[in-house]
This record gives sequence, C-alpha cells and structure tokens, in this order.
Amino acid sequence: MASQSSGTAPHQKSNLPLSLLHIRDVTHRRPSNLPWVDVVRACGRFRLSLLQARRSRLLPSLNPLAVGDESPPPDTLWMPWMTQKALWGDQEPLSKIPFKIMRGHEHIVSSCNFCVDDTKVLSGSYDCTVKLWDAMDGSIVRDFEPVPEGPVLECSITADSRRIVAASYDKTVRAWDVETGKLLWKLSHETFIVSAKCSPDGKYVVLGLDVDHGIFIIDAKDSTTVSRIKDHHMMSLTACCFDPDSQRVASVSFDRSIKIWDVTSQTTLLTITKAHNNAISNCCFTFSGHFLCTSSWDKTLKIWNVHTGEFRNRGACVTLMQGHEGCVSSCHFARDTSFLVSGGFDKTVAIWDVEEGYRKLSLKGHNDWVMDVSISNNKKWILSASKDRTVRLWNIEEIDQIPLVMEHKKTQGLKVKQCEECDSPFSIYESDIFSETVTKCVLCRMNETDLSTEASHSSEGEASLSRESSPDEDG
Repeated sequence: MASQSSGTAPHQKSNLPLSLLHIRDVTHRRPSNLPWVDVVRACGRFRLSLLQARRSRLLPSLNPLAVGDESPPPDTLWMPWMTQKALWGDQEPLSKIPFKIMRGHEHIVSSCNFCVDDTKVLSGSYDCTVKLWDAMDGSIVRDFEPVPEGPVLECSITADSRRIVAASYDKTVRAWDVETGKLLWKLSHETFIVSAKCSPDGKYVVLGLDVDHGIFIIDAKDSTTVSRIKDHHMMSLTACCFDPDSQRVASVSFDRSIKIWDVTSQTTLLTITKAHNNAISNCCFTFSGHFLCTSSWDKTLKIWNVHTGEFRNRGACVTLMQGHEGCVSSCHFARDTSFLVSGGFDKTVAIWDVEEGYRKLSLKGHNDWVMDVSISNNKKWILSASKDRTVRLWNIEEIDQIPLVMEHKKTQGLKVKQCEECDSPFSIYESDIFSETVTKCVLCRMNETDLSTEASHSSEGEASLSRESSPDEDG
C-alpha cells in the first residue's frame, strides 16, 4: 500500500543470485535490492552502471540487447568545464542538422521533455537529479531539491508547465512546483515505480508498477489514490501514458501486450496481446487520441487504431521497420501527427514520415544509447536524452531542405500536400493515379473508413433487429 512519507521506502529482500547483488550503492545510501524484472530493465534496457559503486566491484556483463561493439565509457565524453555551455555544430555533411549539446548530468539521462512554451527543457537522470534547462543557451536553470535517493527513471510535466513529477529507484515519486522549485509532495511505494506520466488536464498522474504488474492513478495535487489496478499485465510494465482527453490510460509491458484502461468506468477497454515480437518499451498517443504508437525491442514501431479496434482484423495500421539497427527505446508524435520521432539503442534518432511509413532522416551524434525523445509543439526542435550523459537539441525547422531528405523524396517520387480535414502536411507519390483526388492524410482516411464500416455494421444490425421485432404479416 502506498503511503506519504519523508523517509526512505522500506527495505525488501531479493531472490537475486549473488552475482547480481552488486547492483546497489547508487548513491552513498544503500537502496533496496532490485527484483529480477528491474535487473532486466536496468541491465538489459539501460545497462545501469552505478554512480558511486566501489571500484573493486565490477558488474557482470548483462547486455543481451547489444547491437554492436562496446561504445567508449561515458566518462571520456563529459567535460566538467562545459557544464553550462551549449555547443553548435553540423551533424554530418549531407544532413546539415544544427544541434545543441546540453552537458551537466553525471550519469545516464533517462528522460527529457519540452516545457514552458518550448523555452525550457526538463531532464531526469541516473545521477539522481531532475534539471530544468534554458533551451536557448543550454544553461541549467534549476536543480529540483531535495533530490531523490535513487536513479530517476522518468520525469513528466503538466501541460501548463506548472508542476513536474519524477519517479525514481528509491520507490518514490515526487512533485515540484516549476516556478519556485518547491517540493509539493512525496509518495513512497512498497514496490518500484517504472513510469510516471501527468495527464494533459493536469489532474492526475499515472504510475507504472513493477512487481504489481499494474497501474496506479493518483491525484496530481495531493497524491491521494484515485485507482489502483493490480495484475493489469502478466509481467512488469515498461511505460504508460494518458490520452489527450485524460480519460484513458495506455500501458505496455514486457509481456508484449498493450492495454487501454478507462478512468471513468474503471474497466479495460482494449487488450492487444502479442503486439510485438519482443518487449514493448514505450507508447504515445496521437493528438486526436485515435491512434497509439508503440516501440519495441524487436527493432520496430507500430501504429494502432485504438479508437475503433480495427487492429483486431488486420493488426497494426502501420509497421515502421528498417529505421533502427537495434532495440527502439522511445517514440513521440508531432502535435499534428505529420511525423514521428523514435530513439534507439543504435545511438540514433529516427524521424518518420507517418503518411508513407518510411524513415525520413536518421540523426547521428550520440555516443551511446538514446533513452528518450521529445518534439516541441512548434515542430522546430527535437530533444533526445542519452546514456552518454547528454541531452541534444536538434533544429529540424528546415528538414525538407536537407539534401538527404530532398534526394530521398526525389528518388521515391513524393510530393507534399495538406490534409483538408486536420491541416497536417502529408506525402503522396506523384506517380499515383489518384494523387490529385487524395485530399486527406492516411490517418484521417483510415479513421473515415473505420467509421463508415462501423456505421454500416450498425445499420445492418438495426435492420436485422427491425425484421425480428416486426409482426408476421401472414400471422
């Protein structure tokens, strides 16, 4: 049972073999031993290396997800005298994507978000800190205190940028006021919290639970319990998020399933089993809430129509492949759904054309795994957090003028049009005989088809009921 406390969460025993019991001492305090699912998450997904572990303790190699040769240690990449400086440069000759590097974390950066009208950046790290940055000059505006006693796994911010929450490995979730930096509340839990997301309306926070395999929804103002669903999945959750209306919660898990939970009716609306061929790492809704994207360790991303349940008949609406050479860790839709961004363990950030389902551009520059990605509301910037201890801010405002992108469009024979329904830009092949008659993007067309099918089935059902209830004329 969750409780509010100013102390450390109670110690729990672990059944880990001795070779794994060295995963501790993340700070000068000794947090509880991690259960096996967290070891998989820490060593497999993040390969957690400890901040202040004694040098004599060397972690065994637990990296089944490696996609290539070992990268150089992050220590060689971080320069203390550059903590408050932002660097600009070109990514590669043909790409010409300007970027800014934000250095200041001393360990893996696990989470990143835009906030305050895209003028600030929020980040959480395994160095047990949550930082607010100035997006213009890359300087650190604030470190939120008191700091958690364990690695920060995820941080989130309300839509109005007034409150942030962060979940950490000390089995707590904390909330701070963005303007003052004041700690608003701290919630301690008996098990590990692997995900924490604010609802768009700012009323709730949804937590993904490890051992309970469930979701925990709390009031964002005072952390009181709204609902708790145990054994929601068969295995530990990896991520969860609210839809744009703050009425549904999507969750994904190591069990490869997707679930949609209704906050009002307290019921599971949709369940998609075996959605991927490996663990699902993250999920995000489109701004309409009709579609959900999932990223997976099977190196793919999939887009699902969770509004009508059409996936039951034909699976995912779109499967995005050949964008990453390793596990995909994160995904994020642009506000108008014109493109999608993903981060992967191959150290790259991929930008996807949602309409045609192809990788538009791959951003290279990080020296280790990309843990999280985000897109600014104005679609001009992409944010990426990495295991190399840095946050990168990529300027994609002129992406369509980049030689690589222009060459790809020319090769593919693509032209850009604007959707008459949602105003989003979308690509279409010039050779398509219907190119002049197509006036809507793929998501609007799919939604229109699904609604038509739904209406047709409804009409047939009503007609059938009418025939059954009508009196027999011969009787």
